[in-house]
Amino acid sequence: MVSSFLRIASRRSQLAMVQTHWVRDQLAQAHPSLEITIETMATQGDKILDVALAKIGDKGLFTKELEAQMLVNRADIAVHSLKDLPTNLPDGLVLGCVTEREDPADALVINKKYQDRLLDTLPNGSIVGTSSLRRLAQLRHHFPHLVFKDIRGNVITRLEKLDSGEFDCLILAAAGLQRLGLGSRIHEIIDSSISLHAVGQGALGIECRDGDLDILKQIKVLEHAPTNYRCLAERAFLRELEGGCQVPIGVNTRIKGNQLILTGMVASLDGKRLIRDEVYGDLINPEDIGIKLANILKEQGAEDILKEIYKDS
Repeated sequence: MVSSFLRIASRRSQLAMVQTHWVRDQLAQAHPSLEITIETMATQGDKILDVALAKIGDKGLFTKELEAQMLVNRADIAVHSLKDLPTNLPDGLVLGCVTEREDPADALVINKKYQDRLLDTLPNGSIVGTSSLRRLAQLRHHFPHLVFKDIRGNVITRLEKLDSGEFDCLILAAAGLQRLGLGSRIHEIIDSSISLHAVGQGALGIECRDGDLDILKQIKVLEHAPTNYRCLAERAFLRELEGGCQVPIGVNTRIKGNQLILTGMVASLDGKRLIRDEVYGDLINPEDIGIKLANILKEQGAEDILKEIYKDS
């Protein structure tokens, strides 16, 4: 018999709560008799705000505390921004469900003094805020005349720093802004020819205990098959490269008929070396596509770039 209780673990940030409440409401609609509770907590990534993400290390930076709650049976599922979830999960836990993806693109958010500018028309020396090495490397590659400055904190805090004049623009995930009702702040969607997005960006991943069939059955109602195929390919690509959330690895996936097309890139931190390629394959074998592309990029020098980054970090 399927359990009538479900306990969700979530980060406390505003965006995490919006996402978790959406999952709760969707599950409640699908299972009217299900009693759902939410337990919130701060993760390591939430607590350390004065150090760049890449310098903290990224092994479960935003997920470890939530996973611990499931492993000691204090929670049944955890809701994550899928881009934050490492590709190798702790023993006993699985990625049980991937929800329909919002727009995975990166977005330009601008200080009002540059409302008439786009990313490619910003003046020399404009200060761009981002905490992502992936965005940093790609934008340095295309726009070496801009100045990049690390920024931490939740979305609202970052926008306040932008509006106060500390930054001329920010690069943020379009999906996060839209989920927070801040879509009007998006000044420009950055084309994938400039910035490939993070693995899993725009999708939610629901993690649960391996073998907990009742819970798996309950959450599968939120599974979106096309998004799942795309994210499986992306995560296999990242896993094969042995990359983490805080390395300059970007992707883009699309589905055409029964084919999945995966574009991927690896870049040096200074943006001077950027390796990018594309493969396609049968939709029903998405992980094979990700592994194939990773090996192609390795042959083109991606492994050397990543080794250099890990050596210096």
